[in-house]
Amino acid sequence: MSSNASRPSRSTHQRGRALGNRLFHLYDRTVLSHPVLTLLLVLVAAVIAGLRLDQFQLDASPDTLVMEGDESFEYYQQTYERFETTDDFLVVSYQPEDELFSDSVINRLTELRDDLIDVDGIDESNSILNVPLLHSPDITLMTVSKHMKTLEGNDVPLDTARKALMENPLYQNMLISNDGTTTAIQLLLPSNERYYELRDRRDELEQKQREEGLSGAEEGELAQVRAEYRERKEAVSAQQDRIIRDVRGVLANYGDQARIHLGGVPMIVADMMAFVESDLVTFGLGVLAFIILMLGIIFRQPRWVLLPLACCALTVWITLGFLGWVHWPVTVISSNFVSLLLIITMSLTIHLIVRHREYQQLQPDADRYQLVSETVSAMGRPCFYMVLTTVVAFGSLFFSDIRPVIDFGLMMTVGILIGYAVVFLVLPAVLMLMPRAAQPSGALHRTPITEYLARITDNYRGTIVTVSAALAVVCAVGVSWLSVENRFIDYFKSDTEIHQGMTVIDQKLGGTTPLDVIISLEEDDGELSKDCDPFVDPDCEPQEQIDSFFSTDGAQLVKNIHDYLDEQPQTGKVISLATTIRLAERVNQGELNPLQLGLMGRAFPEDLQGLLLDPYVNEETRQARFSIRLLETSPKLDRDALFERIRADLTREMGLKDDQVNLTGMAVLYNNMLQSLFSSQIKTLGAVFVAIMAMFLVLFRSLRVAVVAIVPNLLAAGTVLGIMGLMGVPLDMMTITIAAITVGIAVDDTIHYIYRFREEIRRDGDYQAAMHRSHQTIGRAMLYTSLTIIVGFSILALSNFIPTIYFGVFTALAMAIALLGALTLLPRLILMAKPFGPDRGTTTPGEDH
Repeated sequence: MSSNASRPSRSTHQRGRALGNRLFHLYDRTVLSHPVLTLLLVLVAAVIAGLRLDQFQLDASPDTLVMEGDESFEYYQQTYERFETTDDFLVVSYQPEDELFSDSVINRLTELRDDLIDVDGIDESNSILNVPLLHSPDITLMTVSKHMKTLEGNDVPLDTARKALMENPLYQNMLISNDGTTTAIQLLLPSNERYYELRDRRDELEQKQREEGLSGAEEGELAQVRAEYRERKEAVSAQQDRIIRDVRGVLANYGDQARIHLGGVPMIVADMMAFVESDLVTFGLGVLAFIILMLGIIFRQPRWVLLPLACCALTVWITLGFLGWVHWPVTVISSNFVSLLLIITMSLTIHLIVRHREYQQLQPDADRYQLVSETVSAMGRPCFYMVLTTVVAFGSLFFSDIRPVIDFGLMMTVGILIGYAVVFLVLPAVLMLMPRAAQPSGALHRTPITEYLARITDNYRGTIVTVSAALAVVCAVGVSWLSVENRFIDYFKSDTEIHQGMTVIDQKLGGTTPLDVIISLEEDDGELSKDCDPFVDPDCEPQEQIDSFFSTDGAQLVKNIHDYLDEQPQTGKVISLATTIRLAERVNQGELNPLQLGLMGRAFPEDLQGLLLDPYVNEETRQARFSIRLLETSPKLDRDALFERIRADLTREMGLKDDQVNLTGMAVLYNNMLQSLFSSQIKTLGAVFVAIMAMFLVLFRSLRVAVVAIVPNLLAAGTVLGIMGLMGVPLDMMTITIAAITVGIAVDDTIHYIYRFREEIRRDGDYQAAMHRSHQTIGRAMLYTSLTIIVGFSILALSNFIPTIYFGVFTALAMAIALLGALTLLPRLILMAKPFGPDRGTTTPGEDH
């Protein structure tokens, strides 16, 4: 490609230069000419943001794990309303040192239960103390209501109570372990009907808004409903957090004579957010300390430490205030956006500082205005393009169907733009007001690491390309091994209370994560059996269909499905109508005849119907519910494969139709979120790279340069994802963002390096000389930025929350890979392709420049 073909035309250059001159002239007349006013305006923005800083919140409600418009969530809500059940309960596991069924232990357990009931907000509890024992030789199915006894309400011998509880299929492996050493207390959390009404109305109006549009009155109602729902949601979340804290306070008083653990979905959610919130504070301060240390080591002047910190702090402060103003909650998925803003803002400030110090050494007699104006003029455009391409990288998150993931992309877009504005307003304005900094010590073009990488680029030409190609192949294999399956228990280290509690509940009390299988009966349409023809066979009758779960065939179907689900190695406790039927058969001391089955619902007293029947069968909708707890400790847990297998087996082996089988529950919603993350992020990275390629074409005005620039970015993103695949690290709600982060980081380094290389090549047309000069100028800024972030984010490896550890480690790895790619493979490709015209240099490889 000729020099003319690879460069923009003179008219394009002139138009771009003229626009740049006009923008800089405006910037000069405002920011540089009025630095005090500029800083005051930024301060006003910070004060306004601070007015809503208290509205900034973390949100881990089930809504945050749901895809936008996901029909599964609506079905989940309908199911729990239809069967009058809920996942909003806590489980306290109690494993005493002495025999469980002894007077002292039962008394101690009663005291614990009473203290837990006294916690404000606990509606009711279930335990071996108050559930009906249903064990007596005098009990029959028709007299069960007269002889129903409980351990605490009646004088029942402990041996008798133990036998009744251990033999009851409902309580076994749920309220009491199979070995009789561990019991559980279920604590039901308060239900807030108004909260669910507001959520349903909001969803209804938002759906109508998307499909038809809303009237003026409906728009007003939607705004009002959203506001009230937000307030109610915050109140419910605060109440649950307070209840969990109070419950833990009670449990702390009883840990001297028993092993006690707290479990349940609300606890898992609360602890996840507690870990995230703690990491935001603790490790945020740790990262800040490491960044201060690295800046001090690199620049050795207080102003070059304090100015980047001030820019980072203002960016985060204003962004958090903005999120508070617009009521944008931060979820587990977006919880690391603060760290990412630190990366990007720190990168911008370091690039400006390095360039400013470079001009300071080159022009020792220049005044403050000249140094600042030249720095801004040189770095404004590449930093702006860096910001745009980073926004495009995070734009991959817009393709997600999950609202919190979309919000994360939008948060990063807003935060990055705020960071760019803060850096180019605050840093130059402060430098205009401060006396000129002391002359940097040392030679201008001496950074050993970048010199070493430049020599590698010179001396190992073919090796760099060969190693990169081999790495690409290996990474492609690793990417193909990526999975999105993850167990909740794997989020926490083994020595944490939540990990130990989930293990006990899994192994002793029937599992952790709720899954529901809903079976619907077909409507009797009188369809003829396909196996006979009434014109040939006079005995042919219409095919019989099950008309009730309380019929002989219906009961057998329920039992078959129950047993199948119970046999799966990933499932723990399974409760269904089959559990109740088998309990009734035990009470009846034999199988139930059709009449007894039909009357079974009336035989149990009303309070037992609420325990044994209503949560598992709805005769009005002709549906049966199978409540399952998945074993989070199962090494074979693969939710997506399990759900597909259950659906396939129930339709293939049990003869059910597809529309008769539905899976729901928190496990399904979480799996849908993971699968959507995988499809919307990994599979759309290609589209993101196409968009970045287009931006490179606009920026560099050369197809050859754009192709050269995109290769290191592809390799950096592929390497990080490939390593995760090869290591067996699954993608989850936090690590899925590593792809967008890697692309954003690699793009930043690529733009800065090519932009500087293009400046250097115009000096003498010597590609190797331009490469060495670029390594010792912009390469230093890239090195300083990368080292600061790598060291700072490595501290996240000390977290107890495994996704945070992965985030820190792989973010640091992404920085290292992006840096190596930008300082070895990228210059090597530039030297090979010569996209800026013919090489007019005569420099020998390795020569010092």
